[in-house]
Amino acid sequence: MLEHLQIILSEAIAEISKAKSLEDLDNLRVSYLGKKGRLTLAAGTMKDLSKEERPIAGKNLNETRSKITQSLEEKINHFQQIEDNKERQSLDPTLPSNPIASIGRHPISQMLDQAIKALRRMGFSLASGPEIETEWHCFDALNTPQDHPARNESDTFYFDNGKLLRTHTSTIQIRTMENTNPPVRIIAPGAAYRRDEIDATHLSQFNQLEGLYVDQDVSLADLKGTLEYLLQNIFGEETPVRFRPHFFPFTEPSFEIDILLEAEGKKSKWIEIAGCGMVDPDVFNEICKARNDDSYSPNKVSGFAFGLGLERLAMIKWGISDIRLLIENDLRFLGQF
Repeated sequence: MLEHLQIILSEAIAEISKAKSLEDLDNLRVSYLGKKGRLTLAAGTMKDLSKEERPIAGKNLNETRSKITQSLEEKINHFQQIEDNKERQSLDPTLPSNPIASIGRHPISQMLDQAIKALRRMGFSLASGPEIETEWHCFDALNTPQDHPARNESDTFYFDNGKLLRTHTSTIQIRTMENTNPPVRIIAPGAAYRRDEIDATHLSQFNQLEGLYVDQDVSLADLKGTLEYLLQNIFGEETPVRFRPHFFPFTEPSFEIDILLEAEGKKSKWIEIAGCGMVDPDVFNEICKARNDDSYSPNKVSGFAFGLGLERLAMIKWGISDIRLLIENDLRFLGQF
């Protein structure tokens, strides 16, 4: 029997070494180690051995089984390693990755950057302030009377402590004059809030860009030149700009600014784009009271202020018909910019 086991082991190892696939190895496992395999049949002949021969034969049988099993496992590992190497070789790290969708900057960010660059070339610097404000900074200091509609709870978001969400970034102008001696030349971008129903032309949170220039002998000509340069920088050097008399409580005289949108035939039209004016002397007087000095006395300084809605600028520049598109994060829309 010992010679027979040696023959089985030799033949098994030879066949295992010649196997070409995992399927071949599985067939060999069944052929040698299965219920009807050669080792199982060999074990069945042990009953014919003497008592002295059986322990030796049993030991050799187990050793043969272990060696065949080990040989099968080594060959299986060999095939698995080959498959792993194939997978690694099929992944070329030098190949370019799948293309990532390229989305440009948001139109509001583009508009803000363009405006800031133009105004910085004229000497303006950036200023910022809190979005939660006092009534004094938002209304009183800006010469807005108590009965003005903008102060109603139907138009403004108030908190229980009397503070409110700023309705414009003019509050930054007030805070700057409170804490900075003239001359002042700032731009104040940021979010503003009003109780508007959201529709195609209104948002309850929107973005403004306001400007303030205060110094000795600042004139209406300075205001006109600044805004013409800014708007023509955004919409084109040949864009016609006009100033119409208007009323704002914090500027006197006050103006609304229009630009002419050129179109074929009689379709050209003037579009309102911004508000502006010379800083009202009452605003300067209020600042002097808050500072307890006369640095901003209207007898010493003059200035102009202006405000633009960034969403409106973007809608006009790129022909966007619905303001809600600017806040919906639709990549199909944003991918156009």
